[in-house]
Amino acid sequence: MLAPPFPAAAIAAARDAARLYLRIAGAAEDASLETHAATALALCEAFTGRALIVRAWQTVLPAHGAWQRLPAAPVTTIDSVEGLGMSGNAFALPVDAYAIDIDAVGDGWVRGSPAIAAGRIRIGYSAGLAADWAALPAPLAQGMVLLATHLFEARASGGAPPAAVAALWRPWRRVRLEAARRSA
Repeated sequence: MLAPPFPAAAIAAARDAARLYLRIAGAAEDASLETHAATALALCEAFTGRALIVRAWQTVLPAHGAWQRLPAAPVTTIDSVEGLGMSGNAFALPVDAYAIDIDAVGDGWVRGSPAIAAGRIRIGYSAGLAADWAALPAPLAQGMVLLATHLFEARASGGAPPAAVAALWRPWRRVRLEAARRSA
């Protein structure tokens, strides 16, 4: 599943925070800083296992009677559940053909009926910790600023990112333990 792109406003706010941290007055380096800010956002999301900025997600799952966890979290809303034909055409499902739930930790869950003709369902939902950059928890934002500025300053020489980045993000890291899958 590919993550939807970050909102341009979130990337711009992260860029501006990195520019302020680096004490860069003009906009001459904005394109480079923006690229590094977008990279820092994506890496933070991958490291923590959490969607950072609330945005619309879509995922396709097999339609069966077991509860299935949506891949992005924390889920704020589950907006749609529709059947998906083999040709990719979506069709409306009766309400009794599926069930949805969002648990206390923000995991979204969907259960589809095995009677759904195509055997697949497409779920539209929103997931993210914060509505925008300003609402992100300070340790996550600070770690992204440190990483973006490191990428900017080390673009010619390389080097490992500061250990403080992982230290700031680690308390927000979400680790999922899953049972091994058995092949039939």
